[in-house]
Amino acid sequence: MKLTFIGATHEVTGSCYYLEACEQKILIDCGMEQGMDLYENQKLPVAAADINYVFLTHAHIDHSGMLPDLYSKGFRGKILATGATCQLCDIMLRDSAHIQMMEAEWRNKKKKPGEKDYVPLYDMDDAIGAVSLFEPYHYNEMINVAPGIRIRFVDCGHMLGSSSIEILIHEDQVEKKIVFSGDIGNFNQALIRDPQYIKSADYVVMESTYGDRSHSVISSYLDDLTKIIQNTLDRGGNVVIPSFAIGRAQEILYFMRQIKQDHLISGHDHFPVYLDSPLAVEASEIFSENTKEYFDQDAMVFVNQGINPIIFDDLIMSVTTDESKAINFDDRPKVIISASGMCDAGRIKHHLRYNLERPESTILFVGYQAKGTLGRSISDGAPKIHLFGEEVYIKAKISQIEGFSSHADNNGLIAWINHFEENPQKVFICHGEDTVCDLFAERLSQEFGHDTYAPFSGARYDLANNVLLSQGVRVRIASAPSLQFKKSAIFERLLAAGNRLIHVIHENEAASPAEMTRLADQINTISDRWEK
Repeated sequence: MKLTFIGATHEVTGSCYYLEACEQKILIDCGMEQGMDLYENQKLPVAAADINYVFLTHAHIDHSGMLPDLYSKGFRGKILATGATCQLCDIMLRDSAHIQMMEAEWRNKKKKPGEKDYVPLYDMDDAIGAVSLFEPYHYNEMINVAPGIRIRFVDCGHMLGSSSIEILIHEDQVEKKIVFSGDIGNFNQALIRDPQYIKSADYVVMESTYGDRSHSVISSYLDDLTKIIQNTLDRGGNVVIPSFAIGRAQEILYFMRQIKQDHLISGHDHFPVYLDSPLAVEASEIFSENTKEYFDQDAMVFVNQGINPIIFDDLIMSVTTDESKAINFDDRPKVIISASGMCDAGRIKHHLRYNLERPESTILFVGYQAKGTLGRSISDGAPKIHLFGEEVYIKAKISQIEGFSSHADNNGLIAWINHFEENPQKVFICHGEDTVCDLFAERLSQEFGHDTYAPFSGARYDLANNVLLSQGVRVRIASAPSLQFKKSAIFERLLAAGNRLIHVIHENEAASPAEMTRLADQINTISDRWEK
């Protein structure tokens, strides 16, 4: 009964854990690393063909994206997940394979004479093969996987079909319960339900993506989005929203429908909203097919009235390349929702190229931007970026609504772990940026009495005897940024925040005296705290 940590250790992406129990070899998640990679991951300690099962928390690529690669190396076991996760992975893994193959084609066209061909990580056949191994299950259904192993998927409120996974093991007269949190969702998200709490576990493997910060007030989502759209359309610009095609895109559509229905934007009747992502269009269809088991009560009110809560007038879905190109020939001020969410691939890069140098436009970030991604550079205040081999100067307004996050903030994470009736024997902190894992582990230990450990890749734990067998490795990859670079990037982020504050002050020039006084008091309070 041993657990080995492979990915998402002191890093946010690449979730992967290897469990040995009852003569079974099991992976929990098999995700792709995205963005900047700091530490070298250890290889799986067994051949892919020897793995019996994969238990999948949800469909996001940083949790599922290496399943086709696993298939290409001989895995033919079963992949267990919720029904919605199975459906979403069907389209996401095929899309990921398409991206891999297109990148290989592009690189091979650009290679120099004598260079070897670039081989994609996997191809479409591998993705289709992996999808054929999925088995769908319902939330809260107790599943007898193998002698001595049972599991249950519990709604964790992160995206459609997302789950925490309870694994109950009975081996050699020892019984242990391990809970993998998956990505714990934010509260009061559109469409999907709040995270469901679990009462007991011997061990917990827990994410910490936002373990060091709090989100903005949830009730301001709609107000903030409306204000940004109104101001941008008034300037004659476009609101460009980089968005994950699955989950975030549908959530934005939900709010857009409300903005349209309640006529919250004045002076711009019938402004177009483009959903420019074939994957997001397919995903929206899956959302519409999965309402009763996955939607929350507010969304079900519309469904029960025969209203699709993510479809509305003036919504234009772009599927073909020609349809996507035509968007930037539409002179009307508009909203463009396009993938990818971190701006590293997909059609969003073309919309950024067209809008970043336009002062009247707004680039609106509504989700987490991992270190090393193009989205992180823009959101941190970079004055210019490189796109398609050209320097692009950033003149558009850069805005962010952190409250849109599908991840729980530090308060939500603490509420989740503290709902266990008794503290687990050990809480493993993973799936967070390098320092965040350690900070969050320390906080849970000091403030709430949890026995915590933030493992590195290769760490191995004996669950039967509660013993650490190996600490893993802390080898930084060659491209990992130096400490000085990290300090510089953080300072640039601070300057960007200061510049944003200046914009906020100017935007509130017409506010009431009471509101301006309150804002001034808040700024002075912060200054008093930090002024030396």
